[in-house]
Amino acid sequence: MNSAPAATALTRHLPLWAGLVLAIIGGLMMPIQGRVNGALSEQMGDGNAAAALSFAGGTLLMILVSVLLPSGRAGLAAMRRAVAGREFPRWYLLAGLSGGYIVFGQSHAVPLIGVALFTVAIVTGQTISGLMVDRVGFGPGGKRFITARRMAGAVLMIIAVLWAVSPRLETSAGGLAWLLPVSLPFTAGLFMGFQQAMNGTQTAAYGTPITATLVNFLTGGTALFIVWGLRSIGSSPHLTFPSDWWLYTGGAFGCVFIAIGALLVKSLGVLVSGLCMIAGQLIGSLAIDIILPAPGTVVALATVLGTLLTLAAVVLASIPTGRRPHLDKPRT
Repeated sequence: MNSAPAATALTRHLPLWAGLVLAIIGGLMMPIQGRVNGALSEQMGDGNAAAALSFAGGTLLMILVSVLLPSGRAGLAAMRRAVAGREFPRWYLLAGLSGGYIVFGQSHAVPLIGVALFTVAIVTGQTISGLMVDRVGFGPGGKRFITARRMAGAVLMIIAVLWAVSPRLETSAGGLAWLLPVSLPFTAGLFMGFQQAMNGTQTAAYGTPITATLVNFLTGGTALFIVWGLRSIGSSPHLTFPSDWWLYTGGAFGCVFIAIGALLVKSLGVLVSGLCMIAGQLIGSLAIDIILPAPGTVVALATVLGTLLTLAAVVLASIPTGRRPHLDKPRT
């Protein structure tokens, strides 16, 4: 047993509406991180290097938090016991590879299919995996039935995202040329559902999301540095490190996103927590486009209405059905 039960106690007594709001706030972190990392990539001239540096910053932050906070130190001690006692499959420690794969998909698929189609593909994959993972009980919250409301909420979320990004949908990829690049964000979305479940299982074992977030950044950052190193073989990259401090804060926003997801997945389930974060991402993107628009940004009515519709999808999927989830142990 671990000695840091604060996270479990918090989510157990957290009202449903508060959990939904907190998950949406977690989703807000992603578009902020994307804007920061995008600016860093542009100034460095190397997207892979910028992604690796962002993960390194997040890793350093989580190391400091883990060492300085009592709950962080307790989480590290609980991690040693949990791994030694095989409280969960050890390959769960590789959950952070999903984040690295998402960054890989962004750098390779977005130039071919555009941001809008990338968003639709990754949300579709994430929603499908959320339904599957909850149904088989892979996450720490046990099995959750695929009810009509949950299915309707999932479908409505995909429709809402498609509507929100429709003004930016690109048709440059002709024929079947779009299938391969679309498969990257779609499979990344599928992995996200399993990543959330594994992070939630680790958080339940450690008693805090701090340690689970640290492990995510260690594994994801290591993978990105390896990819960056392999791509740099035979070349002599000339990197420019900008002086603006805020360009190195992208990893911190990613830390908040992962920690909130790991904290809430047991109480909300993988599907609902994922839908909340998707809604948060679209709300955050819309707010950034309005407050700090990039050159050429146009906020269309469809984007606003589609973003609002994501909130309706969250409410629909999260309405209690009267059937309590099975609290089975996670699948191994």
